[in-house]
Amino acid sequence: MDTELARTFLAVVNAGNFVAAAERLHVTQSTVSARIQTLEQQLRCVLFVRNKAGASLTAAGRQFQKHASMLVRTVEQARHEVGIAQDFSATLTVGGRIGLWEEYLLRWLPAMRAELPAIAIRAESALEPELMQGLVEGRVDIGVMYTPQSRPGLKVEQLFIEQLVLVSTRRGHPPRPQQNYVYIDWGPEFYARHIALFPDFSGAAVTANIGWVGLQHVLENGGSGYFPRRIVAPLISSGRLHVAAGAPDFNMAAYVAYNDDGDHPAITQAVALMHRLAVAPVKPPPSRAKSKAGRR
Repeated sequence: MDTELARTFLAVVNAGNFVAAAERLHVTQSTVSARIQTLEQQLRCVLFVRNKAGASLTAAGRQFQKHASMLVRTVEQARHEVGIAQDFSATLTVGGRIGLWEEYLLRWLPAMRAELPAIAIRAESALEPELMQGLVEGRVDIGVMYTPQSRPGLKVEQLFIEQLVLVSTRRGHPPRPQQNYVYIDWGPEFYARHIALFPDFSGAAVTANIGWVGLQHVLENGGSGYFPRRIVAPLISSGRLHVAAGAPDFNMAAYVAYNDDGDHPAITQAVALMHRLAVAPVKPPPSRAKSKAGRR
């Protein structure tokens, strides 16, 4: 069986309809339909029920899903193992949002290298839809994100609660969005609560779906926005950013998702290390005075 057919099948399962699956695969809807039809002919069964609401799995489709995931994952695992660099026993692909790589996963990476030096790590950054698709297909072993989706065969665990705070480049910023406010798309829950708390907010001149982009814009051009406290804490300490007194905070959970087949002990160890770092206090950077003394 062509693994591209299995990938297309999993894309439809993940997207919920043929149109969205075609967009994610960068092909036409007719191509997706043709691939699914070919797959159904090969399997001699109907995999999806098509209706106005989208595409839902039939009983046969649900049975085939685990085999499709295994098929794609086996191929990807073979690619990983064939491409393993010398002196390494396996490769682990870890994907996460840029904001979660910053400070958190960048602490996990060297700790992981120290704990499992024989495991080569491929680090990737993506948004939730791409991470979930990679996990379903087996291209990604571990995904760290804010809004995971439940999928058969995947285990999802909470790592920590992210606190989003309103910060500004000027002191005395009011406790609400003002001119030069940068709206960061932190997901549907943030969007809903943002509307509820700021009903008069009519939209921002700059909107970003990546927190790092919005933060760099604010630092370079001035303004305000909601960002994770763990990331902006050093900027607050240095006086480059200021917390808007009285502004509501937003709590948002960060999760780890991974394949739960039990055949990859490195994944189990990697996830366990993520949990340990999630509750470990972050060591503050050395002060300038200490740094100068050390250089002397």
